[in-house]
Amino acid sequence: MLFLLRMLAMAVHFVLAGLLGLLLGLCRPFNPDNSRICARLYSLPALCLLGLKVKTDVKPLLEHHPACVIIANHQSNYDLYVLGRVVPQRTVSIGKKSLKWLPFFGQLYWLAGNVLLDRSNAQRAKRAMLKTTDTLKQRNTSIWVFPEGTRNGGGEMLPFKKGAFQMAIAAGVPIIPVCASSYVRRMRLNRWRSGDILIRSLPAIPTAGLSLDDLPRLMEQCRQQMQQCIAAMDRQLAGA
Repeated sequence: MLFLLRMLAMAVHFVLAGLLGLLLGLCRPFNPDNSRICARLYSLPALCLLGLKVKTDVKPLLEHHPACVIIANHQSNYDLYVLGRVVPQRTVSIGKKSLKWLPFFGQLYWLAGNVLLDRSNAQRAKRAMLKTTDTLKQRNTSIWVFPEGTRNGGGEMLPFKKGAFQMAIAAGVPIIPVCASSYVRRMRLNRWRSGDILIRSLPAIPTAGLSLDDLPRLMEQCRQQMQQCIAAMDRQLAGA
């Protein structure tokens, strides 16, 4: 019963947050700080409704003011609510072009200044990626990417795709990994307190002076650091 009540409340919240976010986007379209505000609109009420307790340790993320590429592990659709808690100022993300047609959320996502990729068209996808590089260089705006490309279901991280790392190298900006503990398989949404989640950001990894020849090493370095961080947080929660 509690699970059903939560899902009904979340459906109402999703629509209301979408309407408020859409209004914000219409008032100041494509402002790069819209994403952070909208992320909070979705995240903070949702965490209360879901009964999730999130503890954050993201000082390297919040104190890094110049543009960077932020990479995070992607577990489920609940990431919108979990990771929305820590989206920093002037940060946009990359999503599929099809998101644009999702009622309320899609239009909000577009007006928030996020980058929509048409992965079915190589030329358009390439132009969009060049646009993101320009965003990093010229607009002092960071970009949030899920380098796995799809949800891992709370299991081991999937192999990384190259796009985020190519952008960082091309723009010469650092990469900041953000890790969330493996919460999907531990959530118990039929309980009042449905689970504890830890979010931690790692120190910035510089890319200045790197070339595409360094790409495999950079990807492996980031993936290993994130896996170790996630495993450490999972052990911490298991021993709590």
